[in-house]
Amino acid sequence: MRSFTVGRAFGIPIKLDLTFLLILPVFAWLIGTQVELWADYLNAFATPALDADALTAGQMQWVLGAVAAVGLFVGVVLHELGHSLVAMRYGFPIDSITLWLFGGIARLTDQPEDWRQEFFIALAGPAVSIALGVVSALAFVAIPAGLPTVRFVFGYLALMNLALAAFNLLPGFPMDGGRVLRALLARNRSFASATSTAAEVGKVFAVLLGLFGLFNGGIVLIGIAFFIYIGATSEAQQTVMNAAFSDVRVRDVMTESDELDTVSPDESVADLMEAMFRERHTGFPVVENGELVGMVTLDDARQVSEVERDAYTVRDVMSTDLKTIPASDEAMTAFEKIQEHGIGRLLVVDADGALTGLLSRTDLMTAFDIIQKSGRSERFTPNEEPVRERERASR
Repeated sequence: MRSFTVGRAFGIPIKLDLTFLLILPVFAWLIGTQVELWADYLNAFATPALDADALTAGQMQWVLGAVAAVGLFVGVVLHELGHSLVAMRYGFPIDSITLWLFGGIARLTDQPEDWRQEFFIALAGPAVSIALGVVSALAFVAIPAGLPTVRFVFGYLALMNLALAAFNLLPGFPMDGGRVLRALLARNRSFASATSTAAEVGKVFAVLLGLFGLFNGGIVLIGIAFFIYIGATSEAQQTVMNAAFSDVRVRDVMTESDELDTVSPDESVADLMEAMFRERHTGFPVVENGELVGMVTLDDARQVSEVERDAYTVRDVMSTDLKTIPASDEAMTAFEKIQEHGIGRLLVVDADGALTGLLSRTDLMTAFDIIQKSGRSERFTPNEEPVRERERASR
C-alpha cells in the first residue's frame, strides 16, 4: 500500500493509504443519502425522536455524512490503538497504524506466540469499539433534543462502533475473532497447528461472506471476503514456515562456496549462456581475483541480442547491487529478504564481504519440504545435508 504519515499517537505513526482518500468521500456520500433511514433506526431508542426534516434541511445531510464518516474512521484508529497499546505492553513494537480501503491495520514488528498475549491483543480492539459505542450511546441519550444533528452523529457512531466490534469478533481469521480462536486453540496444541485450523475456519467464513455479498449486492462485503481469504492463506503459510525453520540457519541450507560455480567478469555473454545451459543454472556469482564483484542471471544475459553475445562480457550485464546475507542469519530471514526484493537467490558472505555460499529460493523450499515430510523442525546438523543433495538445476 502507498501511504503517508499524518501524525503519531503514543509514538506510533498514523498513516493514510491512498485508497482511504478514495473511500472516505464514498462513505460520506452513502451516510448522507441514508440520513433519514438511520434516523428511523435511532428513533426506536430516542426520546424525544429525531426530527428528520431538521437533519435533511439544505445541505445538512451531506455535512452529517462527512462528520459521521470522519468519526467512524477515528473510531477505527482507536480500535487499532487498542490492539497496539496492549501489544506494546507485552513488548511488541508497532511499526504503524494504517487506514485503507477496508478499515485499519496495526502492523506488529513480531508475532506473539503465547496464546494469552494474542488473546488479549486480539480482544483489545473490539473492547475499545464497544467502549466507544457505549460512550456514544450515552451521549446520544444525554444531549438535549434541541441539538438533533449532534444527537444523530453520536447515535450513528454508537451503532457503527458496536457493529464494528461484533463484526470483528466473527471467526474470520485473520480478523480479531479469528485471532481469538487461534489463541484458544493454541492452549493445547502447537501455534502452527492452531493457525492452520483458524485459517481454514477463516476461509470458510470468507466464502460464506462473499456469497452473502454476491446475492445481496454487497460489493464491499465481497472485497472484505477476498482479503480475509487471502490473509488467512498467507498468514497460515507464514506461520507454518516460521515453525519449520525454527533454529535453522542460512549455513544449514546454503550451497557452500567450494561447491559453487562462478564466472569471471571477462567471460563473454555467449560463454555465460553456454555455461547456464551446461550447468542448468540460471544465476552465477561473478568473481574476479578471488573477490566477489557481481551477480549475473539469465534475465541479465537475455538483454543482449543473440548476434551480439560474443561481443559483450559478463561485466557489461552483471548486477553490482548485491543482495547478501550472513551465514549465521535465520533461514526465515533469508526467505523474507528474497520475498521483499523479488529475487531468486541471495549471496552468503562473511564479515569481510567474501563469498561463502549461495542460498536460492529453491534451496529454502526444498528444505521446507524435507522438514515437513520428515516431521522434523530441529536444525540440520553438519552430518545431515539433505538439501545439498537436491537437483541444482533451478539456480
